[in-house]
Amino acid sequence: MSINLNEAHEVFRKYLKQEKHRITPERFEVLDFALKYEGHFGADELYLRMKNNKSNVSRATVYNTLELLAACELLAKRNFGENKTRYESNYGRKSHDHLICINCGAIKEFSEPEIEEIVAQVAKKLGFKPHGHSFNIFGKCNNANCKHKDNE
Repeated sequence: MSINLNEAHEVFRKYLKQEKHRITPERFEVLDFALKYEGHFGADELYLRMKNNKSNVSRATVYNTLELLAACELLAKRNFGENKTRYESNYGRKSHDHLICINCGAIKEFSEPEIEEIVAQVAKKLGFKPHGHSFNIFGKCNNANCKHKDNE
């Protein structure tokens, strides 16, 4: 996926200005790291990655900025049943859904046009204008490397 960081910066800058939040270099550093992160991540994981890359951004700034990035829809906020908020880039990505292993926590993304059609039909039927959806299937993966493999 090719990310145009300049466009993402402009979206974020407009949002911060409109909502009267301070525009700081640290917030844009969090944005860059978040959009470049492959897959799903928690705030602490992003913070550690930034620290390991010699960033001086505080943990509080990471947490607060992730909330702002989700509010302006550059990131999607997810909960995969583990009582932990996870994020993923929403910028320039197609809608997709998730399979989550209840044993090892593996997350597999997938897209099915039929699900998109069902979302559109249900929204229309109920007089709702959808701005996205979240569909998660919980189960047990067939991965031979599953950490908590059982025989079910």
